[in-house]
Order: sequence, then C-alpha cells, then structure tokens
Amino acid sequence: MTPAATTKAGNPTAKSAKRGREIVQRRPAVKRMPVALEETLSLAEKQGLLSGPRTLMVRGRMPSGLVKAAKRRTGIASDSKLIEAALANVALADDYMDWLISRSGTIDPALDLEF
Repeated sequence: MTPAATTKAGNPTAKSAKRGREIVQRRPAVKRMPVALEETLSLAEKQGLLSGPRTLMVRGRMPSGLVKAAKRRTGIASDSKLIEAALANVALADDYMDWLISRSGTIDPALDLEF
C-alpha cells in the first residue's frame, strides 16, 4: 500500500487483487440519539436543568444488561451522560396518560355525543 492510497478521512485503502478496485475501510456507524431524547435534553437545557456546577455525585449498581441496552438504544457511551439523560427524561416526563386515565368515567353517560 502506498502513502497515496488513503481515503479523504485518512483511512488506508486496499486494492482488490482480481479487479484492481479500491476497497475503502469504513468507520463503524455512530448511533444517533432518538429524537424524543434529544428533544428532552434540549428542553432540560432550556429550563436550566443542565446548567450550573456539577457538584452532586449520583451512583448506583445497575444490571449490566440494562446499561448496555440503554447505551445501545441512545447511542450514549458515557455512564454520566446516560444517567443525565435518564434523569432529564424522568424530570420532564409527560403526565398526560395519567391525567387521561384519571378522567375515566367523568363524562355524564346521558350526554348525547351524536354517534
């Protein structure tokens, strides 16, 4: 392989022996964070929940399968960032479903809903 046989990103390339084609080595795809989680973190940032000094240490023992699955799903590699995302998700949770269920049976059965 010659020094000139590199991709734009600096990754080495190789020539296929049969056809003389270049084979480009690709970097593994970086998993993108789910949009809903990105929006949650953005809202937490706007509300000032992620600002200020980081003085509080939060730690605990978790099942490794749970942590691996959460990291795989979110694309977050750092334990601290994963905990931060989880806490933001809990702090900004939408309580609409609980509210909706609490409304069950509150409409008068005699009310004509025209259907």
